[in-house]
Amino acid sequence: MPIVASTVERLRAYRAERIRLLGATAGAFLPQRRRPPAGRLLGPIHFAIVSQDIGLREAQRFCKHGRGPRIHDLRHTFAVRAIMSWYRKGLDPDREMIKLSTYLGHVKPEHTYWYIEATPELLQLASERAERSFTSYASKKGGTR
Repeated sequence: MPIVASTVERLRAYRAERIRLLGATAGAFLPQRRRPPAGRLLGPIHFAIVSQDIGLREAQRFCKHGRGPRIHDLRHTFAVRAIMSWYRKGLDPDREMIKLSTYLGHVKPEHTYWYIEATPELLQLASERAERSFTSYASKKGGTR
């Protein structure tokens, strides 16, 4: 694809300035900055501002955001409560986990399973379910406990 003359002129000027500043062997011609997407930078800031506006965080001076709930805390709470509701409803967490993994954007469901250990109550629910499963299995096999 041909490049118009004005673009060639600007690229030559860029090259000359780059060589002057960095030397002739300085890496890629058009380096890329590795920055997180804007949403990752601005999302938490906007959440903090809204949290101050609605009273979840104390208002701060000098554009400070203070301490208080973070947007990631809401994500964590959602995941834990979803799993707890499965246990309480008698649903199979192994079957439901793929839905939560997909919703949270986890590539692999095993990245979501750690939430089971996130709170003592959820860990207790999981332990009770495992105990019931073991007891049921043992009684079917004729074993004792």
